[in-house]
Amino acid sequence: MPTPAYDAQIKYGTEASQFGELRLPAGKGKFPVVVVVHGGCWLSAYNLQYMSHVSEALRKAGYATWNIEFRRVGETGGGWPGTFQDVAAGTDYLRELAKKYPLDLDRVAVIGHSAGGHLALWLAARTNLKQSSPLYSADPLPINGVVTLAGITDLKTYSEAEGSCNSAVEKLIGGSATQFPERYAEASPIELLPLQTPVRLVQGAKDPIVPVSQAESFATKAGNSAEVILLDQAGHFELVAPQSEGWPKIKKALDKLLN
Repeated sequence: MPTPAYDAQIKYGTEASQFGELRLPAGKGKFPVVVVVHGGCWLSAYNLQYMSHVSEALRKAGYATWNIEFRRVGETGGGWPGTFQDVAAGTDYLRELAKKYPLDLDRVAVIGHSAGGHLALWLAARTNLKQSSPLYSADPLPINGVVTLAGITDLKTYSEAEGSCNSAVEKLIGGSATQFPERYAEASPIELLPLQTPVRLVQGAKDPIVPVSQAESFATKAGNSAEVILLDQAGHFELVAPQSEGWPKIKKALDKLLN
């Protein structure tokens, strides 16, 4: 399946991976905006391209989409703290885009898959960071809601399990939770609760990469701000396939956050 075209590829920084793809619906706007954050275990081997079909489906549904790239583990500046700083800067750059494009910054949501689901949650949680943190932003763009698709919510717990993506957590953070407890506290969404932003955690019951417990434990601790949407027949990648049976539930969750 060919990659859907975007309206503009725009740099939000000077590094090669600091850019995003903007897609705009038909019409004059202003359009609600969905920031799209790709997964791939935070590794440079994976990029934003596979989220282009999600971005296009949301564009057709009336949302402007901003599919962001960022420095990842394996490239200069990726990992701690650059990956987080880039995702934050890319999201906040919507303020600049809104000067040129018809974007409604009063209606902004973030959707992320897998490791990108972790980063999507972190974007909502970063308002709880202390000013002394290297991940701190003085004026984060307000977010109306987050939809995670098989999102990793607890870096410490996830890193302790077996799996190739699990082992990437220490590469992202620079070491283990024992070595860098303060980094895990600033990077792991479950440690940055409570959130002021509503969260919908979409999870495939048959996911072999991110267990359902990641969503359930976060929702239990977050309380009323979070809801788990369990797709009984889905694995890991069906969640980013707009033709899948579960996609209408994902879109419905997003619609409720922005409309």
